[in-house]
Amino acid sequence: MEVHTVSVVIPTRNDGAQLRTCLALLARQTRPADEIIVVDNASSDDTAAICAAAGVKRITVDLPGIPATAAAGFDAATGSIIARLDTDSRPPRDWLEHAERILRAAAPLTAVTGPGDFYGGNALVRWAGRHVFLGAYFTVIGFLLGHPPVYGSNFALRRELWEGISSSVVRDNALVHDDLDISYRLRPAMGVLYDPTLKVGVSARPFASWASFRRRIVTSVVTFRVEFRHEPPLRRRLDRFRRRRGHRSPATPARPPWHRGR
Repeated sequence: MEVHTVSVVIPTRNDGAQLRTCLALLARQTRPADEIIVVDNASSDDTAAICAAAGVKRITVDLPGIPATAAAGFDAATGSIIARLDTDSRPPRDWLEHAERILRAAAPLTAVTGPGDFYGGNALVRWAGRHVFLGAYFTVIGFLLGHPPVYGSNFALRRELWEGISSSVVRDNALVHDDLDISYRLRPAMGVLYDPTLKVGVSARPFASWASFRRRIVTSVVTFRVEFRHEPPLRRRLDRFRRRRGHRSPATPARPPWHRGR
C-alpha cells in the first residue's frame, strides 16, 4: 500500500486566538499530521509564541495577501498530501483521516474538498452562509469551472497536483481568492472530489457586517477578471469537455461513493 505523509498549511495574519484553537484541534486528530506549517503574513500579535508553544513550523511571508501566504506554505510542505485550513477552521477529530482516505483511493492529480458549518453570528447569518454563500459557491462556480471548486477553509490535494499548477497560481495580488484561483488553474487531467461529509467548522465573521461582506464581493469580481484574462471560461470548459469525450480523466478512474456532480 502506498505510504502517505500529510502536511497541513494554515495562512494567518494577526489572528492568534483563532490560531491557538485551530492548532489545539489538529493536535487531537485521529490521524496526526506529519507536519503543520503556519504561514505568518507579517503578524504583530503573539502568533510566533503560539506556534512555538504548539511545536509547529512557522514560516514568514512579507508579500501581503492570502494568495502569496498560502502558496508559500504549499511550496514549503513536504507531505505527499497537503491539507489546507484557515485559522478560524474547526476540523473534527477525523478530518485528516477522512481526507487521506479519499485521496489514497484517488489518482495523483486530485484534490478533495467539503463544506463548512458556520459558527458565531446569529442563526440567520449561519444559515445564509451555509446555504446561500457556500451553496452558490459550489453550484454556480462549479458549473462555471466544469468541476467542483476547492473551498479554502477545507480542502486537501495530492502533491503532484500542486507541483503541476504552482508556477501559474497568482501570488502578487492580495485581492484574489486563492481557493478560486487554484480551482481555475487546474488542467483538464486534474480533478476535484466534493465530499459533503468532509466538514469543518467555519467562522461566520465574514458576514458579520456589510463592509466585510462587500469586501468578499469585491475580491470575487477581481478574481474573475484575473482568471478570465488568463484563460477565457468557454475555452476552459471546452478543453475539459474534449478530454472527457476522449477518455475518462485519470484523476477519476471510478466514481467513489462520496462523489457528487462532477
